[in-house]
Amino acid sequence: MRRGEYDEAALEEQLNNRGLLNRVFGRFTRSITKSWQMYPLGMLFGLGFDTATEVALLVLAGTSAAAGLPWYAILCLPVIFAAGMSLLDTIDGSFMNFAYGWAFSKPVRKVYYNITITGLSVAVALIIGTIELLSLLAQQLGWSGGVWDWIGGLDLNVIGFFIVGMFVATWVVALLIWRFGRIEEKWSAALEG
Repeated sequence: MRRGEYDEAALEEQLNNRGLLNRVFGRFTRSITKSWQMYPLGMLFGLGFDTATEVALLVLAGTSAAAGLPWYAILCLPVIFAAGMSLLDTIDGSFMNFAYGWAFSKPVRKVYYNITITGLSVAVALIIGTIELLSLLAQQLGWSGGVWDWIGGLDLNVIGFFIVGMFVATWVVALLIWRFGRIEEKWSAALEG
């Protein structure tokens, strides 16, 4: 694209060769050809990955039962949890539907979107991985004082809010750069000329 040459099929092939996991599991992901096939996949995904929130909910339900709460009051907890997850997943799905629709309408947008998302994903993975690794090292090797106590005392909920802020800030900056940097106009002109 920088040379002013553009082949949509070659770009699509390059974008589909995403990383090691896609090369290993690519044939499985290509086996989903209809939208209804996502539902059973989502069910398997949900059964296989219990989050800390779900575990906390189960513990809360168990302790509530031990405390003598009636069964119908305890059943309110999973219903409220499911309602909250449904709301947030719907908002997320709507946002991603808009983002994908925008990104995949033109090749320049597709490349820009992939660069932005990949950079953000790498940054988040490095932050979480570094914190987890350093706290594990400090715990196993008995390191303490200054930085090690600070790392050991980090609240993952606060880090979660920081990461959400990173997502919002990245999207705002990316949109400002896209809009005021006139990226689509520059690259579209280079590709057409």
